[in-house]
Amino acid sequence: MKDIMGMMKAASEMKGKMEAMQAELAELVVEGRSGGGMVVVSLSGKGEMKGLKIDPSLFKEDDVEVLEDLILAAHNDAKAKSEAEMQSRMAEVTSGLPIPPGMKFPF
Repeated sequence: MKDIMGMMKAASEMKGKMEAMQAELAELVVEGRSGGGMVVVSLSGKGEMKGLKIDPSLFKEDDVEVLEDLILAAHNDAKAKSEAEMQSRMAEVTSGLPIPPGMKFPF
């Protein structure tokens, strides 16, 4: 019976930690860069785009494809950083729990 109570207490604590982490991730902003910083994309910890900065020198009619590629690259860079931060924080919250390797959160 003690084991069940201990598991319930641990689950309750983890729920609280997960809620706190989700709130932190909502406030987190990561930046992805491409073209040596000529394009910068800002994403929230939940992957929502919060900002886009483009160096004015990139606004040339014949360079539209280059600009599009740089925006995509910056977005992908920011997304990778956001996901890495989320996984890092989840590892802190779930440390000590028997979670299979490679399982990503949130489910």
